[in-house]
Formats: sequence, C-alpha cells, structure tokens
Amino acid sequence: MNWYLDSGKESDVVVSSRIRLARNIKGLPFKQKISKEDIEKLINKIKTITPSIGYGLKFLRIRDMDDITKLTLVEKHIISPNIISNKNEEESGIIINDEENICIMINEEDHIRIQIFNSGLEIKNTMNLAKEIDEKLDEVLHFSSNKEYGYLTACPTNVGTGLRASVMVHLPALKLTGNISKILYIVSNFGMTIRGIYGEESQTKGDMYQISNNQTLGITEEEIIKNLENITKKVIEQERLARNNLAKNKVELEDRVYRSYGILTNAVKLNSDECVELLSDVKLGTDLGIIKELNDLKIKKLEIYTKPANLQKYTGKLLNAYDRDIKRCEIIKEIVK
Repeated sequence: MNWYLDSGKESDVVVSSRIRLARNIKGLPFKQKISKEDIEKLINKIKTITPSIGYGLKFLRIRDMDDITKLTLVEKHIISPNIISNKNEEESGIIINDEENICIMINEEDHIRIQIFNSGLEIKNTMNLAKEIDEKLDEVLHFSSNKEYGYLTACPTNVGTGLRASVMVHLPALKLTGNISKILYIVSNFGMTIRGIYGEESQTKGDMYQISNNQTLGITEEEIIKNLENITKKVIEQERLARNNLAKNKVELEDRVYRSYGILTNAVKLNSDECVELLSDVKLGTDLGIIKELNDLKIKKLEIYTKPANLQKYTGKLLNAYDRDIKRCEIIKEIVK
C-alpha cells in the first residue's frame, strides 16, 4: 500500500512527516550554472547506479512522464511544482519506489534532493531511512561539503545540514476558535516555519499547514529533529484542546461536520476547492468519532482521489474542469460506500 493511505501516529492531527536532504556533487557546478553536457553525465550516472541503491527504486526522467502523472505526484506532495516547470523538466528526473515513500529529485534546485515520507508523526524513523540512503549515494556520487560550513547547496538557506524536516498538520479547531495566529507566532519563535500545503509561497487549504525547520547552519541534524518533534507535540496538544472546547457546544459542532458530510456525499457537482474545505470538516468529525460512516482510510482516499490530476488517473480519463466536478462526486459516493 502507498504510504499516504496508511494510518500513522497522531494521525488525527499529523497527516504526514517528511525528511528532505539537499546534496550536490563534488566537482560539478550548481544547477544554475551546470552545462547540458554535465547534466546528461549526471542523469546517466544516476540512472546507472539506481538499481544498486535497493529499496525497489527506479529512475524516471521528467520529460518522459505524461502531464497527469507528473501532476498526481505534485498533488501528493511527492515532487515539487518547480521540478515539472517548463524550464526544468528537460533536465530533471526522479528516483522513486512503488510505495512512493522514497522520492529522490534530480536537478530540481540542487543536484540531488533525497525525500522520505511517512504517515503520521514519524520524524525519527523517516530521518534514519534518509541517512541510510544518503550514505549509499555519497559512496558513489561524492557529495560536496566544507569542513566549516557542512554540505554546500545552491541556496544559502540550505547550507550546513541541508536538512528540511517537516510535518503536515490538520488544524481546523485552532482555526475555528480563532487561536491559529497565536500558534503561528509560537512556531516561528521556536525557529520553525509554517506554510501552506505545497511549501514556500503556497496558500493554506483545508486547514492544512506544513511546519518545518528554518535553520540548517550552526545546528545539528539531531537538534533539528528534536526541535521539530517538540514543537509538533505542542501544536498537537493545542489543537486537541481547541477540539475539546468546540465539543462543549456539541450541537453546533455536530451540525457543522454533518452539514459538510451531507453536502460532500450528496452533491452532484463539486469543484476542487469546495471539496477540500468540506473534507476538512468531515475529517474533523471522523477523528472526533462524530461521523461514524467513515474511517481513516476512507478519509485518506477522499483526500487523494478527489484532487484534479489524481481523479483523472483514478478514472483513467482526461476530463475538463466541468466533467471533473461531476466525476468527483461520483468518486466520493463510491469511496464512502
């Protein structure tokens, strides 16, 4: 089963954990200055070594992937929108396994971006696997580093450990009780950044937020992981307190989540943004045990297969926006049953 359909620790609040390591190869110019010849050498070398890494990984070139497949990976947060942009897709690739919990981006912003994903709060185990793969790749590719600064990266904000550890959290109760701005302030004061669901410069949708470290230099990997775990636990605690406060007005809470459930499961046409907002209420109702008709797996399927590209992949058809809005409702009914 794909990792994003699994249930993880604290999954009522923490949807997923991700570790990303930015690496560049010694002797090669950074992505912004690399020649086409060096790009091809890098791509061919990585393609050659992929089978020896293990984990069922396979190499895919971005330019050889169809548009829907590329967008499904973006929607699942497995690759960045940047890597499939017109300026990047000719020179980029990924190494990925069938479970999609390992995805190494080639020539996105850095030569190599190792990414490991897990459902729920699993930062330490996710980091351990990332380090294991990092060491295997370093043995054959030889990553660029400096004794004083650590790993060298295309963007100065990643220099040092090159590590971005992040969690995706669902915070509907903090939003409803008006306490979300307070939490955002606290998170930023602990050396963390909180963003929308697609990372930098993206908007928040469905009360989903991404919390990640904003410091990579002058701090160890262990400290980054510990800090993220600590702040995430505080956020979980505050979200659950907010949910308890909402539950004191039982009728209003039940009315809200069941209204959203009613629209979600009975509508004939829903656009993507409407669906995301409804699903936030429905997930909250399911996690609190108010909505008995759904479970964690069904919620996860609804979240994935109602997204535009994944919807089309699920049905095996290319659909315009209007037809997607109709088909989305049919898929919802199918999953709920």
